[in-house]
Amino acid sequence: MEIDNRTAFVDVAELIDQQPVTRFQIRVIALCAGVVFMDGFDTQAIGYVAPTLGKLWNLKPGALGPVFGAGLFGLMLGALIGGPLADRIGRKRVIILSTLAFGLCSLLTVTADSLNSLLLWRLATGLGLGGAMPNAIALTSEYSPQRSRATLVMIMFCGFSLGSALGGVFAARLIPSFGWTAVFWLGGILPIALSLLLILALPESIRLLALRGSEDRRIRTILAHIAPALSFAGETRFVAREERLSGFTVRHLFGGGRALGTALLWVMFFMNLLDLYFLANWLPTLISNAGIAVEIAVIITTLLQIGGVAGAVSLGWLIDRHSPFLVLAAAYLVAGLLIAAIGTSGASLALLIPTVFGAGFCIVGAQIGANALSASFYPTAIRSTGVGWALGIGRIGSIIGPVVGGIILSLHWQTMSLFLIGALPAFCAAAAALVMARQPTERAAAHGVTGDD
Repeated sequence: MEIDNRTAFVDVAELIDQQPVTRFQIRVIALCAGVVFMDGFDTQAIGYVAPTLGKLWNLKPGALGPVFGAGLFGLMLGALIGGPLADRIGRKRVIILSTLAFGLCSLLTVTADSLNSLLLWRLATGLGLGGAMPNAIALTSEYSPQRSRATLVMIMFCGFSLGSALGGVFAARLIPSFGWTAVFWLGGILPIALSLLLILALPESIRLLALRGSEDRRIRTILAHIAPALSFAGETRFVAREERLSGFTVRHLFGGGRALGTALLWVMFFMNLLDLYFLANWLPTLISNAGIAVEIAVIITTLLQIGGVAGAVSLGWLIDRHSPFLVLAAAYLVAGLLIAAIGTSGASLALLIPTVFGAGFCIVGAQIGANALSASFYPTAIRSTGVGWALGIGRIGSIIGPVVGGIILSLHWQTMSLFLIGALPAFCAAAAALVMARQPTERAAAHGVTGDD
């Protein structure tokens, strides 16, 4: 079919919504999944090597807490900077630069010979990791049709959980044979290779190009892959019929009726990431301290991320069919109960395996759902900023979780008490999600009705 009206205006978002998902879009989603896969691998790497480093360097309990916190502080800064930067210079550039940066810094981590040098390289690695994630989420959202946007974003983000889980499997095999540095060699070489592929195969956001208003040739090339049956003749212009926001992008997160939704999203991200990174960083050590071999403790911890993959698929299906924030509230509530249950499991594999898997199902699954909903909540002009700042605020929680966990460990509190405290943030996230569910504007935005459609 040919569109030959010389003055035609084509809304790229509406056109994508009307077309089936093509191989081109699947390629975009797969490349973004590859980015977050390596993001998950490198983010979790320090947690997997922590028990070995603790013994090799004769560290006191909780001594690696500041190192965990430094990496997460870098993630926070990367998200806060990378989101607004991508809204200005493009998603593709920031994704490539971020992937290359955390790959190089992971390689340099092998030179660490003290807590201070390890802390420095984890901080630098975190900057790259933090810049990549929000833009992978935003780009996937912008190439997905409205009818399946949340599901596709959640499937893409399963790459993070798979990267974290497989990182544990690789670590369990590599560390005994090659030492702890092997984990960071692998975590550096693969992202660098991936960044070269991204340069060749990853497109820029079609919606961002349409907002700029002077990229019709690039858009026409992209649409040839998304809608090959259509041809656009004459002076056809490609547009995105949504808000064009200028100036300091962060302030727009609280404009246009988005203030309450932004605040509630920040609470959910903060509380859930606090729990997620507390478990991801300290669970191998805590399970090992209970008398389980380090290799087994690492494998059990991978169940957190494997459960997250199952949770993302299941919760994605529910979010597309029911009130999305009610689904998240239920997941957060069950997560709190399961976190408390981990503390009562002791060295029992029969209890640890289902409770860790279930906690991952709820915590990681709900976080992936929140990522998808935040991308739908904000318009294109501030989408990376919105997702990046939600993740950035969440990273504050992810910093606090491991650091406080290290402090409590150094005080020799009972493991049960530690996990009971860890359940409280999940309950707070559940309350925020319930309030969000009662806001009609937020419910509509979560389904893509407002904001970007």
